[in-house]
Amino acid sequence: MLEYDIAGDPSSGRKWTRMTPKKIASCLTKRLDITVCATTIRRLLKELDYSLKGNRKCISATSSPDRDEQFGIIKRQRKEFATAGDPSISVDTKAKEQIGRFKNPGRTWCRQARKVNDHDFRSHALGVASPYGVYDVQLNSGMLAVGKSADTPEFAVNSIATWWKRYGKYNYPTASRILILADGGGSNGARCRAWKKFLQEKLADPYALTVTVCHYPAGASKWNPIEHRMFSEISKNWAGEPLETFESVVNFARETRTDTGLRIEAHLDEREYQKGIKVSDKEMAELTVDKDKTLGKWNYTIRPRSHETSTSEETDVKALLQTLFWKMITAHPEAVTVQARM
Repeated sequence: MLEYDIAGDPSSGRKWTRMTPKKIASCLTKRLDITVCATTIRRLLKELDYSLKGNRKCISATSSPDRDEQFGIIKRQRKEFATAGDPSISVDTKAKEQIGRFKNPGRTWCRQARKVNDHDFRSHALGVASPYGVYDVQLNSGMLAVGKSADTPEFAVNSIATWWKRYGKYNYPTASRILILADGGGSNGARCRAWKKFLQEKLADPYALTVTVCHYPAGASKWNPIEHRMFSEISKNWAGEPLETFESVVNFARETRTDTGLRIEAHLDEREYQKGIKVSDKEMAELTVDKDKTLGKWNYTIRPRSHETSTSEETDVKALLQTLFWKMITAHPEAVTVQARM
């Protein structure tokens, strides 16, 4: 009776049917004169190993023949950096979010449902947030830069550089290298020249860091640690809550916690980023990008150029000393007057 309405998984033996328990009960009554309620049908289906299932995204549209080899390379790199105590970070852009009274999937405990717009028109939004995340694989901590402009390679690298300046260099004071795990496309894509240019200029050179990058193959972004260890937890935290302001996006990210100890810092990046920046062959030739012998299209290392090293560090120190000096003058102006008279 149900043979044309049944499907299943030949590996696990799991079966499912498109007919509801109520329809099955009705069918039994009409065709076999068996009277039974939908509740009984539901119990019998469970005993026969049927269950309610939704769709599961697991079929990759594109599959590279080098996929398994690249996963092996990433595994070895992560193990090597972890053993040496050097930082490994997973980076990516989270799904863009419209800012305003728009419906956000999920539910929250409340007395009355929040009222939101009946349509998600872009023209009704205050703006679009571009959240770029940096996840420290070894320390289980992250940072989210919430951009108000376009998601560009410069924005991506600025976010990574901000993470290093605020957290990375203090958590890894002796590190001279860093491993970056990134998707194969987008603002941090493997073929993106601007991504490599800004990594050189804004991360490798100023902080004297050797930057090793490993990209996940096409269709394998879900294996990037930031997806299932950080972004998923942020989405759970703001589920069912309309993101009415940019500040609310930042606050929800900051308040994200897990039982395994995940902690996230977040900030708003209000800078404007130019789209479509082109990098010439001459500019590329000036970069110190060394492609790995194995799958160099996805694995490469950017080494700092000697004439650029420590520039940013020296600037930070000078700025700090200058700030302390002026605070001292403001707090004790009489000391400056006495010194001048002497």
